[in-house]
Amino acid sequence: MEHPIIAPSLLAADFGNLQRDVEMVNASAAAWHHIDVMDGLFVPNISYGMPVIQAIARHATKPLDVHLMIVDPDRYTDTFAQLGAYSLTVHYEACTHLHRSLQHIHKAGMKAGVALNPHTPVHLLEDVLEDIDLVCLMSVNPGFGGQQFIPRTYAKIRELRSMIRAQGCGTHIEVDGGVTLENAPALLEAGADVLVAGSTVFRAADPTGTIAELAALPLPQ
Repeated sequence: MEHPIIAPSLLAADFGNLQRDVEMVNASAAAWHHIDVMDGLFVPNISYGMPVIQAIARHATKPLDVHLMIVDPDRYTDTFAQLGAYSLTVHYEACTHLHRSLQHIHKAGMKAGVALNPHTPVHLLEDVLEDIDLVCLMSVNPGFGGQQFIPRTYAKIRELRSMIRAQGCGTHIEVDGGVTLENAPALLEAGADVLVAGSTVFRAADPTGTIAELAALPLPQ
């Protein structure tokens, strides 16, 4: 039986105890650390920059899944490769030449991801899907943690999974925003296989146990 990849979002961690929280994820059933980078321009918030990510990388023993919510992400592709990112996700809405951006990410030695805002339809990725390792569907409006899940996401997951099957790709479907223990089974049933969980993990009484519960959910056969 296969299980989802769980990627706790460090945006919801306690920044005063960041090493402790990174080490908690290291020791848990999570597969990746999810890192949201915001510039205050593409989204109305600023998260953390290179020095903090460098500190995270020093303590992380699991792959860094970096999500760039920034304008002109191509400027920083090589920098994130040097920081040790395993995967780099750029926003469809921020890339004028998406295919070129994906080539750049792969050339730098990382997995290439594309994120879609809630209003962006998945069919726009049809022509580049075979070049994408990971599609991150935003199930909230990007910029802030703790938002309510947007139900339309289920239909987008199903449509994207159908596209992936039709093209015979191995592309992951990651859901980011409002993921809970309650809606996770339905997200996996719709076709997602990577779950980003922020508040659900870091605000839980037992974060490690919550990650274990998510990681134990079965993927549909």
